[in-house]
Amino acid sequence: MSDLFSEVTIVIPTLNEAEAIGKVLNEIINVGIPKDNILVVDGGSTDGTVDIVNSMGVKVILQEGKGKADAIRTAVRYIKTPFTLLMDGDYTYPARYIPELYNKIKQGYDLVIGARLLDRSSQGILFKFGNKVLTKFFNVLFGTGLRDVLSGMYIIRTSILKELFFETRSFGIETEIVAHVVNTTNRIAEVPIEYRRRLGKKKLKVRHGFLILREMIRLAWRYNPTFFIFAMGSLPLILGLILGTYVAYYYLFVGVVYYMKGLIAIILTLVGFQSLLLAILSLYLKRMEYRLMRILKRD
Repeated sequence: MSDLFSEVTIVIPTLNEAEAIGKVLNEIINVGIPKDNILVVDGGSTDGTVDIVNSMGVKVILQEGKGKADAIRTAVRYIKTPFTLLMDGDYTYPARYIPELYNKIKQGYDLVIGARLLDRSSQGILFKFGNKVLTKFFNVLFGTGLRDVLSGMYIIRTSILKELFFETRSFGIETEIVAHVVNTTNRIAEVPIEYRRRLGKKKLKVRHGFLILREMIRLAWRYNPTFFIFAMGSLPLILGLILGTYVAYYYLFVGVVYYMKGLIAIILTLVGFQSLLLAILSLYLKRMEYRLMRILKRD
């Protein structure tokens, strides 16, 4: 059965995951993944994580730099297989989905994401809400319709993974990977997967959500600058509506006419509205580009 997975390397970034890593590796091995095709990238654990990995006969390397992005950047140099599957070492992602993800990407996709089925037992309401907001924001920026751009379990063609600039830091790496694939081939699929409560101390904080949001905006500037510029240009629409409401209130209920303020409100509203229309148009043009890319790839 191991020969079936000879073309994929499982990469697991770790940092103090002694409580979970043994169970994670056992699940992966039981699925049929050869130990030689599992690579643990450790970020300097002090709780015995590396000792557990070594005792199980799985290769472990020390990452350069800090954070998940640097862990993946380090791993890329060691991967020899056509496909790379990334998953966290905290027991949240069941290894039983590896075959499904692997079979899906071999159908011609470049990236297959394990879209998490979140519930209250696996993730708090705040983090669940944050994930939905960030995914929606990504979909708006890049004209996609994905369900979970922040999933930590996904399989990607190694050749594409090696094209990344690794500009994002830490947990923002998933958004960079998805943005890169969307804007190069757009051959992305999603597979629903279970998401379990992690073992050990949670590392993801609320502040990381804002950092990921910042990275999404920066990625939008790189991959879709036209939309970004027009989106920023639409901000005067908000100021124009606020000022216009102020002028209208005083005119209707107080009897005071503000000619200059009214004129400024009209100008701001028109400029902002025009930029908003152009931003929406740029998104539709980007989606048309994605469709053309799919057609050209098929041909």
